[in-house]
Amino acid sequence: MSNLADGMEEYLKKLLTLSPSGYIDLKRKELAGKFNCVPSQVNYVLETRFTLEKGYLVESKRGGKGFVRIRKLQASLDNILEMLFQDITSGRISDDRARGLIQRLYELKYISLRESRLMEAVLDGLTNINDKSLQETLRGRLLKDMIIMLIKLA
Repeated sequence: MSNLADGMEEYLKKLLTLSPSGYIDLKRKELAGKFNCVPSQVNYVLETRFTLEKGYLVESKRGGKGFVRIRKLQASLDNILEMLFQDITSGRISDDRARGLIQRLYELKYISLRESRLMEAVLDGLTNINDKSLQETLRGRLLKDMIIMLIKLA
């Protein structure tokens, strides 16, 4: 499913880039037909690749004239940091959310590709810890410390 998901994600991001309105409207069934897959695979891509953490808002209207609207959100560094610190204040941050925030920082050019890869490498080291709660707590602390350091160096 990964190649299908990657191709569909790339296609949708290209459409978004070309869209003067900042969003695209599509029908699941038509997109599934274009990629020769079932609509549930379209749902999978939308739910995993176009999340709020990654800077997208997906709206859906069901029915005969139903559609899916994907909107690329514009967020400032302050908004991203606020989201991050809300998670950290709660004590934990999931791997998906942390990686989504790193990706978003990179896409908005707040960090370089090298910095994003270094941050992800640090987080990869946490997979050796069996306790999920401890993993999420350490991930939050490490991510917060890395971002604070980047802000200080900017």
